[in-house]
Amino acid sequence: MTGLDRLFAKSLDAVIRENLGSRTVQKIENRLFEKFGITLTESLEQFQKLDSVLREYFGAAADGLEQKFLKSVCTVSFANDETWLVIDNPVLTGVILGSFGDDDKKKILGALNGNPLIVSQIIDLCSIAQTSGYRKVNALIDDGLLVPSGYITTNDGKKVSKYRSVFDNIKIDIVKNKITVSLRLAKEDIGSSTILAVCTQA
Repeated sequence: MTGLDRLFAKSLDAVIRENLGSRTVQKIENRLFEKFGITLTESLEQFQKLDSVLREYFGAAADGLEQKFLKSVCTVSFANDETWLVIDNPVLTGVILGSFGDDDKKKILGALNGNPLIVSQIIDLCSIAQTSGYRKVNALIDDGLLVPSGYITTNDGKKVSKYRSVFDNIKIDIVKNKITVSLRLAKEDIGSSTILAVCTQA
């Protein structure tokens, strides 16, 4: 699952359950398990599989549903050849702001802005204790804010993944207690997101 899809998954799971209701979700989960052996939550990692089941139940109306789901999580805007993800979903903004509220995670995200590094380099560069550094890097990967970006080969021949931030610029707006986070995305992250690809297709 790509970083963006991982970032979307937790929020989308809640949005889909809320919009479709428990009986419909149960039918969809049963069909996902019957057809692919996965749950609704797991299907968000391979969105095409959820898409195929939604089409069985809703036909062409699945397009509108998927766009509605995505819009509840974020909107995609284009300006000056840049792609921005505009997020006002409270779960997602909480994940992002929580990461910036943690000094170590903030240092990590700042260090990786356009500069992929292996985990040990990240920890050294940020002067973070090793145990907590690994834990915080892994938390950022799990949340979808860090993504793999190539690898290096060590002296003993092992391949070690490098990581970078999923965004290269961030804007945070607070208007009357409503928080909106805008992330400027790298082209490779947009192209590798199955959720964006399926939900924004014409």
